[in-house]
Amino acid sequence: MEGGDHLWIARYILQRIAEDFGYVVMFHPKPFVIGDFNGSGCHTNYSTDSTRREGGMKHIVEHHMPALAEHHEAHIKVYGSDNELRLSGKFETSNIKAFSYGVGSRGCSVRIPIMTEKDGKGYYEDRRPASNMNPYLVTALVVDTTVLKSKYQKDLVAHQGKFQKSKSHIDYL
Repeated sequence: MEGGDHLWIARYILQRIAEDFGYVVMFHPKPFVIGDFNGSGCHTNYSTDSTRREGGMKHIVEHHMPALAEHHEAHIKVYGSDNELRLSGKFETSNIKAFSYGVGSRGCSVRIPIMTEKDGKGYYEDRRPASNMNPYLVTALVVDTTVLKSKYQKDLVAHQGKFQKSKSHIDYL
């Protein structure tokens, strides 16, 4: 929760500073569709007690990755609007249509750091969220998928739909 608070406040401060200099900040994942570039994401580092303990790497691969793969479509719905423009499979991004993971790979949906593999425990990075994502919904969905067996998935996806339709959508704040 606190990380989400910090992100919202940082976005607000950035917008106010930009305003002072006559600029407008956009958090759209691919504000300029023309051109070859990777766009803007909000990669999300994640760990649980089980992933940080001895045998955590095995837990990540045997429990978290299959759960994230199974619910890939729901995650994409929550991970920000227009994210399909960014997740093209090019420019060190994964393809939006398929879940993948790998150690040290920047072209996967989820990157497991080399140190996590080396230590046999640690965290991983979900590289799918777009820069305009709602941090509370993304965090809630990852926890729901990996810890709560997707108990609240439908509700979280429904909230994302409401968030995208609201006047306060982050793309154009």
